[in-house]
Amino acid sequence: MKKTFELVHPKIKLARRVDAVKHEVKKYLKRERNKKLPQGVDYWDFDCKFGNTEAEAKTIHVSEINKLIDKTQDENLTSFYVEILAKPGFRQTKDALNDDFEDEE
Repeated sequence: MKKTFELVHPKIKLARRVDAVKHEVKKYLKRERNKKLPQGVDYWDFDCKFGNTEAEAKTIHVSEINKLIDKTQDENLTSFYVEILAKPGFRQTKDALNDDFEDEE
């Protein structure tokens, strides 16, 4: 999903429009997570970007999307850009995580 959402609508209030955008993003994430996983993949991971425009978009974690949408409402912005791309995710074992941590020290 690469989309610029407009929050201004002649008949729909801002708060209602923000809720609709959140719902659309949530629906997209659910649809992507329900797709069949390729062989050897543990889960669907997401590359996300968020910004006022496509050029200003910065990389974020998927859990930050709703907070940033709320922030646009507080700042009275008229639109924002969201990019969410699904990618295969691989779980790491605790031993691998501990080895990475020890290498950093």
